Amino acid sequence: MRPLGLFATTAAFALLLGVTLPARALIVFDPTNYVQNVLTAARELQQINNQITSLQNEAQMLINQARNLANLPYSSLQQLQSSIQRTQQLLAQAQRIAYDVQQIDHAFSTTYAPATSSQSNQLLISNAQSRWQNSYAATQDALRVQAGIVGNLDTNRIQTSALVTSSQSASGALQATQAGNQILALQAQQLADLTAAAAAQGRAQSLEAAQRASAQDQGREQLRRFLTPGQGYQSSNVQMFH
Repeated sequence: MRPLGLFATTAAFALLLGVTLPARALIVFDPTNYVQNVLTAARELQQINNQITSLQNEAQMLINQARNLANLPYSSLQQLQSSIQRTQQLLAQAQRIAYDVQQIDHAFSTTYAPATSSQSNQLLISNAQSRWQNSYAATQDALRVQAGIVGNLDTNRIQTSALVTSSQSASGALQATQAGNQILALQAQQLADLTAAAAAQGRAQSLEAAQRASAQDQGREQLRRFLTPGQGYQSSNVQMFH
């Protein structure tokens, strides 16, 4: 009776654990199967960890892409455009002979044309006065342009400092690129100012040189009339502008 009692106890215990035991069977521990189950579970756990790492990497990549696509919060475009407009306005305010090809050609065919015997003394004097006034006005214009450019220096200094700071603190590639582009735009604006100053100064020097050349030519014509008998030339009308 004892073996039957032991078997009944074992079977009842197995039923409580939810295990159906075949008749006359006992629970047997299989080390090999246990090791395989553990290895399988470990591999599955490693795969889950790999998937989690992959998702983390993808999330970080999306964050980096968002940073790289973020716009630079600072823009110097308005200040640069204002500086350029101020310089353009000063150039547009050029007096008398300005930066216009047709106007220049007309002036050098009339006021700056070589003196001839057919021109009256009054016309020679009037042309000389106009040439002197042109040179005077061009010198004033050049000084005004230079003063305007000097006034832009403080604005350019502030913009340069702000752009360099923005470039150094850029959180992504796009912000760094935009900061670099704005720095290049600032340099282009400064180059435009230098070009404007050189143009204004060159205009003043050219008109001064043309005024002197015309004065010498007119002086020779006035001297010829003074020395030529029968010209009816009044000595009080001899005027030269150098």
